[in-house]
Amino acid sequence: MGVEPEFPQSPLQILDERLYADPSRVVLRPFHLGWQAKNGSTRAQKLVEDIAALSEEEVQQEYDRVRQDFVARHWQTEMMFEERFDELKDNLEIDTSGFSQTRKRLIGAFFCHEYSYAAAALMNPSIVPHPDQSGIAGGAVRFVLSLRAVGEGHISSIAFREGIANPDGTFTLWPQGAFATSVNLDDASLHDSDSGVVVHRHPDSNLSNTVIFPITEQQAGGLEDLRLVRFDHGGGDYEWIGTYTAYSGRAIRSELLRTLDFRRFLLEPVKGRAGRNKGMALFPEKIGDKYAMVGRQDGKNLFLLKSDRLDRWNTEGTLLMEPKYPWEFIQIGNCGSPILTDAGWLIFTHGVGAMRKYSLGAALLDRDDPSRLIGRTAEPVLTAVDADRAGYVPNVVYTCGALKVGERLLLPYGISDSAVGFATVEIKALLDLMV
Repeated sequence: MGVEPEFPQSPLQILDERLYADPSRVVLRPFHLGWQAKNGSTRAQKLVEDIAALSEEEVQQEYDRVRQDFVARHWQTEMMFEERFDELKDNLEIDTSGFSQTRKRLIGAFFCHEYSYAAAALMNPSIVPHPDQSGIAGGAVRFVLSLRAVGEGHISSIAFREGIANPDGTFTLWPQGAFATSVNLDDASLHDSDSGVVVHRHPDSNLSNTVIFPITEQQAGGLEDLRLVRFDHGGGDYEWIGTYTAYSGRAIRSELLRTLDFRRFLLEPVKGRAGRNKGMALFPEKIGDKYAMVGRQDGKNLFLLKSDRLDRWNTEGTLLMEPKYPWEFIQIGNCGSPILTDAGWLIFTHGVGAMRKYSLGAALLDRDDPSRLIGRTAEPVLTAVDADRAGYVPNVVYTCGALKVGERLLLPYGISDSAVGFATVEIKALLDLMV
């Protein structure tokens, strides 16, 4: 293994499973032709006119070529062609009432394209208990794993995998199907980028094959580093909430992903001064009567934030941790939501040291007053070594969350932004390292 605990005292056990960027994972997405053609008509309009001018025999021949090349590569491909045509027809200045089903599908195909959503990189995973724990026994936990997938144009999207983790540290990922699908927008009329949007996956699709792409202008450059948590509103009323960075291509801000079932998702901005920063991670329950987050509000140190509302964070927060050891002198940050243990709130941190090398550490916060730091690791518990120092971004290990299974943690982590590995550790052994 190229990534391993570099320091002898680290109790992390590196597992064999790895996930890699995969150019063969493609989804069918809308292809937009918005620029102008001659005589003032849009290029899209001219394209439809050209297809309308074909004979029915020519239409059939061309569509047969499309079917041969693409139908077997996607899920419900021809239905998606028809849906794409339906999206376009009302905006076209042409009578389509006499078009055959084949001609409509061909037009839809011209306005779609394949997108390889994980061709460049796969990284920065997060993990939470699955909403469905039926049939699980022996202390095992069914889980949802989120992944930051980077594809064409360096655009980041959110992908998912499902699996089962066991108390002994082992786990199994459910297999992915041959087809990946994008979520659909509930309301086709987007409001401004300061409003939330709702997306859903098709009822017949599988979460492990679902991808959430940027939708609003603020998200156009990517959805980055989702930190998921199962939030307890009280009385067993759970909501799965993730903080992520929305990148417009010019600016960043924090946003929330919210879902009750991983079928329907609300994506909404974090309002307030704190939302201008990245790397925010929500506690899985209220602290007193306030929502609480850990965030890096000044680009270097960790702060504890509190708010009356999930979507508004005005406070600059209370200073929680500063870089103390050489491996974190440049900056520290959280690596996912705090995990409640008998000893207090356990958080994984990342530190950046010489040559911009990223390493993982851990810290413990008081259960009742998480502004009080109880302990932290003086040395990294995980760092990139040997061959795995090379990658899309070299010398990096990074995670966006771990899963508590009994008295152990399952920790997925990104390796130089090129792969995702997994480690397991006993909670007590990790706490014993802390100063």
